Amino acid sequence: MHRRWTSLAGIVVTALLTLFLVIPVLLSVYAGLTVSYARGMSAGFTLDWVRQVWELYSETVWRSLAVALLTLMLTLLIGVPGAYALVRRGGRFARVVEEIVTLPVAVPGLALALALILSYGNLGIFRQSTLFVVVGHVLFTLPFMMRAVIAVLETIDWRTLDEGAASLGAPAWRRFIDVILPNVRPGVVAGALTVLTLSIGEFNLTWMLHTPMTKTLPVGLADAYASMRLEIASAYTLVFLIMIIPLLIGIQLVAGLTEKRMTS
Repeated sequence: MHRRWTSLAGIVVTALLTLFLVIPVLLSVYAGLTVSYARGMSAGFTLDWVRQVWELYSETVWRSLAVALLTLMLTLLIGVPGAYALVRRGGRFARVVEEIVTLPVAVPGLALALALILSYGNLGIFRQSTLFVVVGHVLFTLPFMMRAVIAVLETIDWRTLDEGAASLGAPAWRRFIDVILPNVRPGVVAGALTVLTLSIGEFNLTWMLHTPMTKTLPVGLADAYASMRLEIASAYTLVFLIMIIPLLIGIQLVAGLTEKRMTS
């Protein structure tokens, strides 16, 4: 009986916490669809605010997607081989390198952005390009990709697999592509999910690095909150949700299919 009440209390607390988190999002969506939030439902509903947001800020949506995809591509190219190299090397040196790579996570985004500006701010074309924002996102998200892959590598007997492929005459690059990558796929998918979500939603770092020509969706969202009426700012939130939710669901489906293939 006591266990039953404990379970029921846990469900109630979880439901209340979920409502506490979800209600603000629902109210924001509601505000973006009403003719006048102050007048409430009596004013009716409209998609005009969403249309205005798209006309004003559509380029920030596409730029955010481009930045996130470029960030993902670079973290895959750098993070997956880098994680394998650190695990393969092992020892104190590998741990030191891993800690250095993880530093951007501990450093505030504004401080990391300031360091990039001080280092490369004089490179005019680079400083004013979207690639400058991408570099900041890569530095910020790379540790999450590497940690996800390292975690998987530490749970499998990769050394035996690698040595078996080497005994058959496979060169190092072939062993990495044909043996290591298929076995760390769950970590790669988990890292990709984290990198995409962090990149699309990153504000502090991007706010410091962006220029008027390289504004991303979160920065545009902040501008809308500061300078537009409430309904337009809330409609911008709705556009953000429409963009991010299908992307997250798609990645989760890919992760589920990957896990099923690995266990079958």
